[in-house]
Amino acid sequence: MITAALCFLTGIVLVQQLPDLPQPGYLLFLGAALGLSIWRRRWGATLLLLGMAWAIVFALIRLDDRLPAHLEGHDIQATGRIIGLPLAEDKSVRFDFAPTQADPRLPSRLRLTWYQAEAVVKAGQSWRFTVKLKRPHGTANPGGFDYERWLFSEGIGATGYIRSAPPPELIKEAADADIAGLRQTLADRLSGLAANATSLALIRALTLGDGSQITQAQWDVFRKTGTTHLIVISGSHIGLIAGFVYFLALKGWARIGLLRWSPPRVAAIIALLAAVFYAFLAGFAVPTRRAVIMLAIAMSAVIWQRNTRPFNTLAAALLAVLVADPLAVLSAGFWLSFFAVGLILFAIAGRLEKPNLLIGALKLHGVTSLGLAPFLLFFFQQVSLIAPLANLIAVPVISVIVLPLSLLALLLLPLSSAAASLLLLPADYALQGLMWLLIKMAEIPAATINHPAPSYWTLLAAIPGALLLLAPFGTPSRWLGGVMLLPLIFVVADRPEPGEIRMALLDVGQGLAVSIQTADHWLVYDTGAQFSAASDMGRNVVLPYLHAEGAEKIDTLIVSHGDNDHIGGARSILNALPVARLLTSAPDSLKAHAPSLCKAGQTWQWDQVDFTILAPDQLDPATDNNNSCVLKIQSVHGAILLTGDIEAPAETRLVGRYGQGLRADILVAPHHGSKTSSTRAFLEAVQPRYVLIPSGYRNQFGHPHPSVLARYRDLKARWLTSADSGAILVNLGEQRMTIAAYRELDKKYWRASDASASPPNLLPELSEHVPK
Repeated sequence: MITAALCFLTGIVLVQQLPDLPQPGYLLFLGAALGLSIWRRRWGATLLLLGMAWAIVFALIRLDDRLPAHLEGHDIQATGRIIGLPLAEDKSVRFDFAPTQADPRLPSRLRLTWYQAEAVVKAGQSWRFTVKLKRPHGTANPGGFDYERWLFSEGIGATGYIRSAPPPELIKEAADADIAGLRQTLADRLSGLAANATSLALIRALTLGDGSQITQAQWDVFRKTGTTHLIVISGSHIGLIAGFVYFLALKGWARIGLLRWSPPRVAAIIALLAAVFYAFLAGFAVPTRRAVIMLAIAMSAVIWQRNTRPFNTLAAALLAVLVADPLAVLSAGFWLSFFAVGLILFAIAGRLEKPNLLIGALKLHGVTSLGLAPFLLFFFQQVSLIAPLANLIAVPVISVIVLPLSLLALLLLPLSSAAASLLLLPADYALQGLMWLLIKMAEIPAATINHPAPSYWTLLAAIPGALLLLAPFGTPSRWLGGVMLLPLIFVVADRPEPGEIRMALLDVGQGLAVSIQTADHWLVYDTGAQFSAASDMGRNVVLPYLHAEGAEKIDTLIVSHGDNDHIGGARSILNALPVARLLTSAPDSLKAHAPSLCKAGQTWQWDQVDFTILAPDQLDPATDNNNSCVLKIQSVHGAILLTGDIEAPAETRLVGRYGQGLRADILVAPHHGSKTSSTRAFLEAVQPRYVLIPSGYRNQFGHPHPSVLARYRDLKARWLTSADSGAILVNLGEQRMTIAAYRELDKKYWRASDASASPPNLLPELSEHVPK
């Protein structure tokens, strides 16, 4: 069973590495190979091919359920139902929407945002909206979250926003028997209880799977202490509830005395039903579905009175999960959950010693922390060193006190709010005490370590190495496990040579963020936009990129000016990494961080690379755009010009002051390619070989403007946009200049066809080497 599950898993994983999905006709060839392997009784190969075939078919079906490209940007009337609890933000509300009208053009699931919502939106309601949609699209950066992959795995076929005219129309409130409506009702009643706001946010997350009210600061605490899995409903919560119900049902049925049905069988059925109900309360999200399938496999052995080995049960659960949803392998939670269960079974199976409760708990938390470390480094480039201790305290508090009391209170809510409040009182106190302790632990300087992501090959060596280290004492050559972990620990990010410049124009949507690396220094120019108190591009894109590249500090952070799409992520970066110097033309916006005003004439040199601030020479009160800090970076291998949002007047001043001194191989387009910038005189002075345009996918401003692109073409300059290319990676080194688009370097089939048509002047090979 274990071999069968691993072979099936391997086939599915192989498909996820493809840059493009095979055409349906390829399945005929795959079917022939499958028939041959069955005829030759090569069962491992058969299961591998079955996994590949199932993954391809499933992915083709999912890709077919996307918005047709010709409908992007058009007003479409959609009638349907709100699924899941809406997420209310500062001035908007976001929710998933399932169209119910017979319209084959629309995907089965949309993610919509209603800006300046004029009505209260609740789960289970039916509405008629006029929407403007686009195909799934997200930022694409090294080390960053793959939003397109998440949308694909969740089955969301389009995203968009609701038009204010014609006005949205509420058709029907949620039905009483509707699970979405029930979740909304319970969420509303929970919010009305007299409890600490922080506790209520955590209780909503633990009982209803709604973490929207948890602040970013709280998520940071859970991340640093390795306790995030306790707040997000996962297999451990569902297993805990199932185990609690199983114990009560077993004892209760035995006391009743109806032994015609064995107590274990009855208890298993009741526990499984309780787990399914809990999963539905949590919205039956992908992690909860996976946990229910795993639990159903385990409970079926009890129901049918089969004596199975734990690892065979785990393998059967793995097969069932993959058959139900082969895209589960795209989720980090899939790997973490299955490997965590496997580690626990590995640590306790066949052991002769009987440690006391405290020693046993410490051992299990230590085992899972060590065993999962390779995965955590691979997926998140971060490991919490205090996770074993934090979980030793947090797990019993959540499992024994908070979760049972919260669920009982939730069940009592429809009957008596007073009784529910009484039950939540001890849960509230327990959560407040736990949060206080976790905050103190998160403030320990060495609580977490950031490390460059290991390669696939390093990971493949580290996993068996961790297992070997965790093997029982007396296992031959157990020490080799530590040796196999060494490549994981000593991953060293590749550094430029002296005089070499590495630049990343990060994909932050409609905004700007640039990373510059020399041999021993880092510079960040602009930080992208801020969307809410919990979300900004500094946190979502810039920091993950820097962590992935092994940056431990920023020598200079330049915020060109005060527009949100340039300054929005600055505070997240300043709070997360040491910054030696902060330069900006808008010092009042960041005065808490002791900024210096950027001025023309400031110069410095790092590692044989010269940096010069060309503007502003004086601040322009008329427009902040023309106050942008303009930076030229020069080495013997070439030059880069970063211009912020300067417009025609500032460009004219630069040409008059510097003339041919503006020349650069790489120009980051002024003001995202707006028609107010990139004047012909300025471009003729710069003479760029490549123009990199930071613009959002289908942005509302129409950047880059066609007239600007025409001027680039007239100068024979090639250009790329971050909307189409993702992050644009530039290396100015000895003998050659390399330009690469991240969407081509890390091409995946789920995002192969979501970009708009490539512009005619786009590089034919985005990763080509350009001789100097």
